[in-house]
Amino acid sequence: MPEDRDAGALEAALTSPEAVPPERAAEAALRPRRLADFVGQQVVRDQLSLVLDAAAARGRTPEHILLSGPPGLGKTTLAMIVAAELSAPLRITSGPAIQHAGDLAAILSSLDEGEVLFIDEIHRLARPAEELLYIAMEDFRVDVVVGKGVGATSIPLDLPPFTVVGATTRAGLLPAPLRDRFGFMGHLDFYAPEELREVVRRSAQRLEVDLEPRAGDEIASRSRGTPRIANRLLRRVRDWAQVRGSGRLDLAAAREALRVYEVDERGLDRLDRAVLSALCGRFAGGPVGLSTLAVAVGEEIETVETMVEPYLVREGFLLRTPRGRAAAPAAWAHLGLEAPDGPEGSAPMLGRF
Repeated sequence: MPEDRDAGALEAALTSPEAVPPERAAEAALRPRRLADFVGQQVVRDQLSLVLDAAAARGRTPEHILLSGPPGLGKTTLAMIVAAELSAPLRITSGPAIQHAGDLAAILSSLDEGEVLFIDEIHRLARPAEELLYIAMEDFRVDVVVGKGVGATSIPLDLPPFTVVGATTRAGLLPAPLRDRFGFMGHLDFYAPEELREVVRRSAQRLEVDLEPRAGDEIASRSRGTPRIANRLLRRVRDWAQVRGSGRLDLAAAREALRVYEVDERGLDRLDRAVLSALCGRFAGGPVGLSTLAVAVGEEIETVETMVEPYLVREGFLLRTPRGRAAAPAAWAHLGLEAPDGPEGSAPMLGRF
């Protein structure tokens, strides 16, 4: 399955960088290998360290672990760190890749004792696979059904102890029976600016680029509190400096590169600004329905709702009102426009929320 192939390539890049092209190995090397090297998420790191140390002291596999939070904050990296801290093999798959209970049964029955099974986007598991996972996580057993109809026979298979690490961006979609099987649940929050500066600094060292501190601060300030975005912007600034600059990543190079890639000083990209421009320019600041707003910028509703809206709401540019989306005063100021007089919500509501 495509998800499994991608996961296998990622795992290979982390465990054996010499087996992949140098560029991909360098990008994989940006991920920390140990919990002590992981920047940020202090509360989750402390709690996770306690879980792993206690399990090691008892000589047993740790309880199952659920990591939740927005994309790009380090859930996959932490899953790989768990396996590294336990000196255990790591098996990687994802919820969308497991469409049938048989798919999951095949994975579970091939696990070795102490192995870590990482399931990304675990909330997207098919329902039959979820029900099979309940028993496997709690009783370390799977029931394999052989045959069909009245002649079907259930064969129980015992599994060696293993640890499931689940990652989800939407913890609320996890059914309660599955969520309750996890002994530790950690929620990852967006990073503070000083934490992102440390992420950028360490990544620059691993990429072996000459990064000026002020350039690192500039990249961090435009990274939306997300290490994945910070690392991506760092690589784009490196590209600009290599092709059009002197090779040194100074403040001027960082600003010019981010201008080329349309990332402004608040971290807003082209689509973010298009949403705000449509909301302020076409709909007089709203409120306007989400579907209408998505059509106005030529994107799918889910794209606007999951990729654009959370950051705009968090930064105070967008308001989610009972009548639809509305522009906050900060949105007008950021676009250099003057907000109209009158109470919020004076414009007619258009489209669905």
